[in-house]
Amino acid sequence: MSRKIRMGMIGGGRGAFIGAVHRMAAAIDQQIELVCGAFSSDPQRSKDSGADFFLPAERCYGTYAEMVEKEAALPEGERMDFVAIVTPNHVHFPAAKAALEAGFHVLSDKPATFDLAEAKELKEIVEKSGRLYGLTHNYPGYPMIKEAREMIRAGKIGQVRKVVVEYPQGWLATKLEGDDQKQAAWRTDPTKSGAAGCIGDIGTHAENLAEYVTGLEIKELAADLTAFVDGRLLDDDGNVLLRFEGGAKGILHASQISVGEENNLNIRVYGEKGGLEWHQTEPNTLLAKWLDKPIEIIRTGSGYLSEIATANTRTPAGHPEGYLEAFANVYRNFTNHIRCQLDGSEPCEIILDYPTIDDGVRGMAFIEAVVASSKNNAAWTSLES
Repeated sequence: MSRKIRMGMIGGGRGAFIGAVHRMAAAIDQQIELVCGAFSSDPQRSKDSGADFFLPAERCYGTYAEMVEKEAALPEGERMDFVAIVTPNHVHFPAAKAALEAGFHVLSDKPATFDLAEAKELKEIVEKSGRLYGLTHNYPGYPMIKEAREMIRAGKIGQVRKVVVEYPQGWLATKLEGDDQKQAAWRTDPTKSGAAGCIGDIGTHAENLAEYVTGLEIKELAADLTAFVDGRLLDDDGNVLLRFEGGAKGILHASQISVGEENNLNIRVYGEKGGLEWHQTEPNTLLAKWLDKPIEIIRTGSGYLSEIATANTRTPAGHPEGYLEAFANVYRNFTNHIRCQLDGSEPCEIILDYPTIDDGVRGMAFIEAVVASSKNNAAWTSLES
């Protein structure tokens, strides 16, 4: 099939941070073309945003329902192949449902839905539709995260005993939502964000990273959530103890009031024979620590990396592989899967390496378990997924 994969977008118009990130990531490999969108809940703003992207006026829609209906009516050679959903959380489910039922593939920002019930319903819709559904948990897209996963899968550090994953930020240390800061306003609004604030926004990234790297699922947890900023309606800090299948234990810390922190996501995994350490602020480096030999410094772009880490590396050694490239790896793998469907070919393991609706259900189960545990004085709570 000698053409680009055609993308539509819901949300992500003028002034939206994450929409621009998605468009840049989609463009990196020159395999995807943005052809249409419903870029805002304000129809005029949506059309103005589409004009910013030099799209034809007739492909810039006032609502996502209009977009799905009119795109489905276009000839197969013109309509979008998939839609990227980059709205606040409360729109994720209805937009994904409309697109899937109209026959379009969906790539959604996280979390997958507003609550766990919606996530479970969405999984049923995905399975019934026969369409692909991907979730943009971008951090597993980093080459060194994939290398860490491969090392653990190969048994190099032995059975996993302990996982420490942290995601501290400081941008919500003051009440930005009171100053009408758009990103803060919807993330701290329970009608738009859901049952959790910090835990839903970045805690799910930490949860997804821990499960992806180790290959282990969290069985139960004990959580303590706090809204430190006076008048804030959702948590801005969370501390969670984790119990994984197989007996591993863990600690997850997510915070948006840690003053001076930017996006300091990091993970440490300790096994019987060794440990691994990775920091998002130094993403080209993976540290391997051993019982009987010095620390190893493993670097992106090196010839000794696994096949899957190499396949997700774009630049020579010494050139940073960053946030946008990790996002782009999710886009590339997802759209290569679409291409396989269109060609009638079988996708390889590398192509299938992107988050799916199962990760979405896990994320929502994590959020609801954390909130329930915190409300019950940090009682141990099982994940219902």
